[in-house]
Amino acid sequence: MCQTIISCAITGSAMTSEKNSAVPVTPSEIVKSSVEAAKAGAAIVHCHVRDPETTRPSMNLEFYREVTEGIRDTGVDVIINLTTGPGARFSPSANDPGKASSDSKMCSPSERVKHVVELCPEICSLDIVTMNRKNHVFLNHPEHLKYMSAAIQSAGVKPELEVFDTGHILNATNLIKNGLIQSPPFFQFCLGVDYGAPATVESIVMMKSMLPRNAIWSAFGISRFQFPMVAASVLLGGHVRVGLEDNIYIEQGVLAPSNAALVEKAVRIIHDLGGSVASVGEARKLLSL
Repeated sequence: MCQTIISCAITGSAMTSEKNSAVPVTPSEIVKSSVEAAKAGAAIVHCHVRDPETTRPSMNLEFYREVTEGIRDTGVDVIINLTTGPGARFSPSANDPGKASSDSKMCSPSERVKHVVELCPEICSLDIVTMNRKNHVFLNHPEHLKYMSAAIQSAGVKPELEVFDTGHILNATNLIKNGLIQSPPFFQFCLGVDYGAPATVESIVMMKSMLPRNAIWSAFGISRFQFPMVAASVLLGGHVRVGLEDNIYIEQGVLAPSNAALVEKAVRIIHDLGGSVASVGEARKLLSL
């Protein structure tokens, strides 16, 4: 069993901060939670940012700068992974389906990667996906993906290819073949999300079988599937992700007190299964950073 990289998704775009006060909101809270997660065993911290006043998701460059530079200034060695997911939410207008409704949030691909190009984290997420969600479409146009992939590569940043179903892997493989994503590619299986692949062992086996030969992969399940997917991914030779972006509970009915607590539980699972947790340096080597 190989060394397992733990990623921690610190805070996402959902309104989870209203349900669990441990979800970090301000840049300083995100920095503090990232450092705690790193000390608990996470080699990678995956970060969104929020508006401190509204707690709502934000794409503000200065918030990203505060988080990125804040983590770096602590001196704690951890791989920073910034999201590029925001800016791809589309809902059609009731009067004209060709136009976006007021609750849509669509941005140009250059806006979605501006903070990555400016701040140069070691990794950024890249959602290779267009899919239905409960009340909107998560929309990533092929030309937008090409633009973002090229910009990310030019910045010297490694994309974490987030895929929510099997067809998304085929889309990512095409980008790799066209030279827009360098080898070895790093895939993240996002499981249990509405209308995507379910959080099951069968999903992981199927998605793993479709990867390019030299791909590195990780998997996570949302909500109650978080820790079962940690175990499944470890046993199938992958890496893992936990964090308050994906799940706000440490066990059934018990809110997680911190991101660090979720990481510590993942560490225990990995050790109990006979595996070992990759250090930051080992993670960099495994991912060819």
